[in-house]
Amino acid sequence: MTHPEWALGFEDEVWCGGGSRLAHPALHAWAASDQPLRLVEQTVARSKKEDPDPKALACYGLLVRWWDRGPSHLPHEEVWLRFVDGRPISAITTQFLDWSCAKLAATGKTAFLLVWDNASWHLSKEVRLGIGAHNRRVRETGTGVRIVPCPLPVKSPWLNPIEPKWVHGKRKVVEPDRLLPARELAERVCAVFRCPYEPHLAIPKQVA
Repeated sequence: MTHPEWALGFEDEVWCGGGSRLAHPALHAWAASDQPLRLVEQTVARSKKEDPDPKALACYGLLVRWWDRGPSHLPHEEVWLRFVDGRPISAITTQFLDWSCAKLAATGKTAFLLVWDNASWHLSKEVRLGIGAHNRRVRETGTGVRIVPCPLPVKSPWLNPIEPKWVHGKRKVVEPDRLLPARELAERVCAVFRCPYEPHLAIPKQVA
């Protein structure tokens, strides 16, 4: 944390909307005894024309920390988000890592200590080879941010500090009595974490 050119990042993926756009997260709230707040179970239209949005919305998140060299001398912390068209896979993961490294390079960092779990799209051959190729380019060119993967023990999500942020974020964006469109849900999540809404990550369609 105190190294001036290193950044510590805790990465994870989540399905926004409490697992989907339909499910509500567990939460409690004070209310008048005669006017209880009830979360209405949502349904999605059967027709794509009525509701073209996906039932679930996947999101990559990175809780990034580095030492502030300013007068405060305190750890700096931000949450970076990228939503996904589809689900988390290896090809999307490498896109997210490239994007994160570009943002870190803009802050003057040279090393990205990446803490994440043992999801298949983290440990895949494609991602491992991608990280290796990325680090070789950084070493050969002398520019960029080196990635140092730091896997968490198996089945230990409580060791990743981004996990409780997901829980509180879902509770803050919930709508008790209507189904949120995917775009509005994504914008609400970004507002909670004070980060801009970026274009969704997706695999480019192959041209025939």
